[in-house]
Amino acid sequence: MEQKKRIALVAHDNEKRDMVEWVEYNWETLLRHDLVSTGTTGRLIEEAIVAKSGGLKPEEFRLTRLKSGPLGGDQELGSLIAEGKIDILIFFWDPMSPHPHDVDVKALLRIAVLYNIPMACNRSSADFLISSPLFEGKYEPPVTDYSSYLDRNLG
Repeated sequence: MEQKKRIALVAHDNEKRDMVEWVEYNWETLLRHDLVSTGTTGRLIEEAIVAKSGGLKPEEFRLTRLKSGPLGGDQELGSLIAEGKIDILIFFWDPMSPHPHDVDVKALLRIAVLYNIPMACNRSSADFLISSPLFEGKYEPPVTDYSSYLDRNLG
């Protein structure tokens, strides 16, 4: 994991306000990194950064917007994690509301754990993650070797 991180930002509908407030507070730090977001969350983050920066244009910072979560954005993001193209996942998910794409959400959380990327699921954990001394530096997370699992299941 390089010093410049690739950070995924995702929020369920009832958590988007928290995500926008968190981004507004941390926008200067976040802009030193590449950002990836799903659907509406990405649009709201882009608007928040433009407003907080005093007019920075979206093309002046790196924010890649994927599809909306229920339309495949969660799966797109999971694919990026599996390809090693995401370093950190900040996913403010709503534990109180059922979601039509709960299976996709669970798969996204599972793949983030499987590939051992740092993950925050609420503002407190996001605050701890972004304020860690490891956040701004180069970091090599331990990689789990799954070859014995694969060999066992291929036989």
